[in-house]
Amino acid sequence: MSKLKINIILFGIGNIGSTLINQIIESQDFFLESKNVDFHFPIITNSTVAFFEKEGVGYSWETNFRQLAVPFKVEDIIEFAKENEFENLIAVDATDSDELVKHYNTLIENGFNIVAVNKKANTLPIDLYKELRSNLKKFDKEFLYETSVDTGIPVLQTLRDLYYSGEKITKIRGVFSDNLSYVFNRFSAEDVSFSSVLKDASLLGLMKSTFKEDLSGNDTARKLLILTREIGRDFDFADIKIKPFITEDHLEKNGVLNKDALDKSFKIAKITQADNHVLRYVGEFDFEKNILEVKLISEPSDSAIGQLKGSDTIFEIYTKSYASVPIVIQSAPPCKQAISRGVIADILKITEKIKNKEAVWL
Repeated sequence: MSKLKINIILFGIGNIGSTLINQIIESQDFFLESKNVDFHFPIITNSTVAFFEKEGVGYSWETNFRQLAVPFKVEDIIEFAKENEFENLIAVDATDSDELVKHYNTLIENGFNIVAVNKKANTLPIDLYKELRSNLKKFDKEFLYETSVDTGIPVLQTLRDLYYSGEKITKIRGVFSDNLSYVFNRFSAEDVSFSSVLKDASLLGLMKSTFKEDLSGNDTARKLLILTREIGRDFDFADIKIKPFITEDHLEKNGVLNKDALDKSFKIAKITQADNHVLRYVGEFDFEKNILEVKLISEPSDSAIGQLKGSDTIFEIYTKSYASVPIVIQSAPPCKQAISRGVIADILKITEKIKNKEAVWL
């Protein structure tokens, strides 16, 4: 059987995107031998410029990109793909861009499957969310995004399997933010001020790009929205009751953190909770109450959520069959290598579907 050529159009060559290119190039022989698949990157972009190479980029892609990349529009990418008659197209969105999401439907209509780390498309208003799904069905394309809620551990796939098997899911909850996991795990376990833990998290770069999203609870809320939509619930972001743990009482008039007020507030929360309890910031969907919440809770230290360490995240899925015992999916701290492997896993799933479609026509 001849090898299957897959053309990957990569949007975003930051930490995750660049790691993805290198991992696939380094594993090319493995994919050829194990899957009979030949992966190519004919187009790679950052937010402003793109490098076009019909035969696909190689080990020198970084140098070529610096020297030969040119300003682009998504329409240029579609035209280049058409001119060169590229088949088996997969657009990988390794950005956090609001703008690129607006072009998903155009890409789908022009023959692209999509794999996304970007969570924005799945937190669009529900009418736009459904329009995207309708287009995927109309043009027989795939859209996978396992890494949008975690490193690639199959949280979304587990939810889908339960839901489509007819299982009744009664509750979803967990610590979805690795950054806030680090903050509250340290604060609960050590005799330190809350502001000093936030400062350490910032110095470590944990909140470098998502500081406001994490502190506001929005990142946790977006992931909760994605999870609930996977089980057929037509919620919008505005439906989520977000209780940020940083409130106006913790801020100066100019918006800067008031360390004294912050430390006093969290010291009280810590010492007034029940014995053997710890503070955790969670997202939760209660099916019976039909309520989505993002909030600070006091959790028994011997529970799955209470036992979290470092920057681990955790997802608990409660179902009718398992009653009060949740299915627990716990993930180690995310890193660019693990997230990239999760993206590759999604790419391979789409590749298998392309193979199956081709086999039908043979």
